Amino acid sequence: MFKKDPLQIITFQTYGTSNRVYLRGRAIEDENIDLEEKSPFNLLINTWKRFETDKIRHTELCIKLGDDKLFYTKTDNRGYFLLDETVEDISRYQDEAGWVKFEFSFKDLAEERVVQNENRFFGSMLIPSEKTEFGVISDIDDTILHTGIVSLLKWRVLFNTFFKSAKKRLPLEGAAEFYKLLQVGKSGKARNSIFYVSHSPWNLYRYLVCFLKQNEFPEGPIILRKFPSFFGKKPKDEKPEKQKEIVNLLKAYPDLKFILIGDCGEHDPDIYMEIAEVFPDRILAIYLRSVKHKKKMIRVLGLFDNYKTTPVLLVESSKQAIEHARKFGYVV
Repeated sequence: MFKKDPLQIITFQTYGTSNRVYLRGRAIEDENIDLEEKSPFNLLINTWKRFETDKIRHTELCIKLGDDKLFYTKTDNRGYFLLDETVEDISRYQDEAGWVKFEFSFKDLAEERVVQNENRFFGSMLIPSEKTEFGVISDIDDTILHTGIVSLLKWRVLFNTFFKSAKKRLPLEGAAEFYKLLQVGKSGKARNSIFYVSHSPWNLYRYLVCFLKQNEFPEGPIILRKFPSFFGKKPKDEKPEKQKEIVNLLKAYPDLKFILIGDCGEHDPDIYMEIAEVFPDRILAIYLRSVKHKKKMIRVLGLFDNYKTTPVLLVESSKQAIEHARKFGYVV
């Protein structure tokens, strides 16, 4: 009989408020993925492990805050969990950067299983501090991370995902510097929150965390999507998951204004334009990275021709974006 892999809880960095706990993650078997791996063959194996996950379904989890507060949630059919509860003020648990730390554990298991970390897993939720001047919502693919989304048949996306480690992936030049400036804002002393919202699946969460940390991007919640079901049919009028997540952020912080950052390669221009039209007083600016695809760039240029609702910049370089942000008073 095959030996079963140990169990683990992967906690996703999330966001909330002093009166709302919003936690997400996934319970799966530990496939022992090495983020430091460099061998092409083993990188391919690692990618297979990321997508061929053994989920821990319909299992109750216990979540602890401090020494006295307990919450309970249950994983779904794909091992994901979501805890969304209204609570009394928890701001006293925040650290200086605004993060609140939680401890996760399996409550009761139907069978005797080995659990990693002595059944103690840690995750964090960001509550924007009082020093926040504005928030930043950023895409990842081809916005800060080279992926090749506009390459023929998206072959570069496949190659980069399957055969490059997170530590070997290249950020767009100057992107980390731009985000650090946005984080400290126009005063140079702010604690502006950066939210990374991507169309990538949750399977790549730890890979992206490693990339952001390796390249010194500001820490922030990372919001991805569930890998779509092959048999699921999406209604024609349903909004993209990414758009719904951005709207959720705007609703979570009704008094906070945002800067949106994306690229011209896929749907960011359409999504950001629609959001700005619905929330015209909440979006300070839209930055869209240009891509090397003539037809896509012509379409985006036409989309924003004579557009007046929100300042929009099609970004050729991070230096250009920094100069624009400085001109409008977003950075020092």
